[in-house]
Amino acid sequence: MVTKKFETKKSLGQHFLNNPVVPRWLADAGEVTVGDVVLEIGPGTGALTRELLSRGAKVAGVEADPRAIAVLEEEFGAEMDTGQFRLHHADVRRFDPTILNLKDHQFKLVANIPYYLTGQLFRTFLSGNLQPSSLVFLVQKEVGKRATDGCEKGGKESLLSLSVKVFGDPIYVKTVGKGHFSPPPKVDSAIVKVSNISRDKLKGLDPEFFFQILHYGFGSKRKQLLGNLAKFYPRTLLLEHFSAIGIDPAARAEDIPLDIWIKLSEHLSRVG
Repeated sequence: MVTKKFETKKSLGQHFLNNPVVPRWLADAGEVTVGDVVLEIGPGTGALTRELLSRGAKVAGVEADPRAIAVLEEEFGAEMDTGQFRLHHADVRRFDPTILNLKDHQFKLVANIPYYLTGQLFRTFLSGNLQPSSLVFLVQKEVGKRATDGCEKGGKESLLSLSVKVFGDPIYVKTVGKGHFSPPPKVDSAIVKVSNISRDKLKGLDPEFFFQILHYGFGSKRKQLLGNLAKFYPRTLLLEHFSAIGIDPAARAEDIPLDIWIKLSEHLSRVG
């Protein structure tokens, strides 16, 4: 085991796992088995990496901190020599994942990600040209709840939940207490999984237009959907489309399920 330690950097959002049970939970959620190809973002000092490799997975890690790179190279030198572990020194925000030679839908993404990159990483790997077959992130508990909003009967949707659901099926797997990290964050975390990832739900519809309509609709949470959209489209036109699709004019954005959002976007995309 590597004994080298270093101070964590707040600028990198570093909170390292200190209990091997959490990497097991993450790998279990990802159903990681022998021969799987796994992308890990921010392996840090290798707590999750170790678990993934122990299950026989081939791991590609992307790490921004050169100090962590040194630790990982020392700890997993043998696995790097055999090619089971590939390590890339890069900031994932400016990293082109296609250089990893991963194949679309033929790899899994499992990671304890920096909290401040959560939204960006969801977008990059769900809406990008290179999609994983499944995604497992360890995120802030509040974000995990929002990403899976509406999954329970009668639940309310959020901009994040709809942005995730349009590409896959999210579930809230487990709450992870802040004591499992060093240094401990201020809040608890959650394991979130997105499976059945694809672009099929937006076939024939421009993704950028769909997300534009979502943002319009959630423009003001306290307002009804009709009022938010009326800033961009004639009210009479919206009422016609609402009637055709079956949307209550008094509904709020959070009340509308994904399939209705898609239908609404399709209708509005045909407006000249």
